[in-house]
Amino acid sequence: MEIVAQILLVLFYILSGIIAFYFSLPAFLFIAYFLKGGLKKKFSFSTTAKQFEFAAIITAHQDARFVAPFVDSFIKQIYPNFKVYVVADDCDITDLNFDDERIVVLKPEVALHSKIKSIQYAIDHYVNEPDVMIIFDSDNLVHPNYLKNLAGYFQQGFRVVQTHMLSKNTDTTYSQLDSVGHIYYTFFERKAKMALGLSSSILGLGISLDYNLYKEINYKNTVGGFDKKLQAKMAMLVKQIAFADDAIVYDEKVEDAAVMEKQRTRWIWSYFSHIKESWQLTVHGFKTLNLGRILLGATMLRPPMIILMSLLFAVLVATFFINPLLLFVWAGIIVVYVLVFILTVATQSYQKGMMQSLKFIPLLIVSQFKSLLKIKKARNNFLKTEHKKVMYIDELLKHERP
Repeated sequence: MEIVAQILLVLFYILSGIIAFYFSLPAFLFIAYFLKGGLKKKFSFSTTAKQFEFAAIITAHQDARFVAPFVDSFIKQIYPNFKVYVVADDCDITDLNFDDERIVVLKPEVALHSKIKSIQYAIDHYVNEPDVMIIFDSDNLVHPNYLKNLAGYFQQGFRVVQTHMLSKNTDTTYSQLDSVGHIYYTFFERKAKMALGLSSSILGLGISLDYNLYKEINYKNTVGGFDKKLQAKMAMLVKQIAFADDAIVYDEKVEDAAVMEKQRTRWIWSYFSHIKESWQLTVHGFKTLNLGRILLGATMLRPPMIILMSLLFAVLVATFFINPLLLFVWAGIIVVYVLVFILTVATQSYQKGMMQSLKFIPLLIVSQFKSLLKIKKARNNFLKTEHKKVMYIDELLKHERP
């Protein structure tokens, strides 16, 4: 029994260390970012360097309302070398008629019901092979300088670049909470790491990559989580996944509790279904002694926040009985984490109302718990996030910082 107790104690301290690492890492990155002087380096577009050809893939599923605004934002790009491939999966394309030859509308004969399959469908119908492909969601819009600024990063030699997602809507409590979470993770998983020369995390939208690199991906599971496998594979193939702070793409944030729960349920399921890739990237990072890969793998292995918070609570309860003095250490870690969270939102917000929304964080926690209880629904279900805000880029830019 004594040996069993010692083993359990060791496991308890290992778990405590892992949780402490995840709650402490943001503070270290925050300090390192500002000691480094912030994200100073810009990769300006050059007219004398290679002019990359971009293929933008937009995947629309059972809803084509957002296609026209997206295409409009692309037609207004300053940089002209692109083609947009609209995959209208199970959509009515009657009104999708565009005069610009750079816009290609595709309608699969058989419904795909999968973002991964829609992306491949676009690739199979390329008019000509591009240098770089970019993946978008149907509700996205891009800033007029998007491609010009992005091209500067590829001209500097980067082969995988995550662009900067801002919120298209922040007019409800839940859309603000959704935005706050994204501001926080954008800073620590992308902006800070880019400033430190480390690989950034990618999103399921606005991710651009050398077309030849995408050919290396082989998806066995085509329901959800395509960005997880893409991230793990790309991080092992390139020295650094870059983050383009000045290449802005707008995304619609969820506006009510029910939609947020569905979205988070899909994300939680995606985490568990891609643990293998996360672990492989982490191991690869240690083998290659690449800090960027190690931290990116650790980020992928980090449990969803609601699970991490639950584990923290369990550890705090156990600590009270095992070693009460450690509660002071935990108190310090938690206080610093909260302060860094608030400071990050205060200093990194591009849009109004973010700080005021922090008082509604308990609503987000409740939504996360409900999402966790519904995880089985995501196993074989697309769990599409419903979007409502149909707006054009000109309207959006009236209220946003360029």
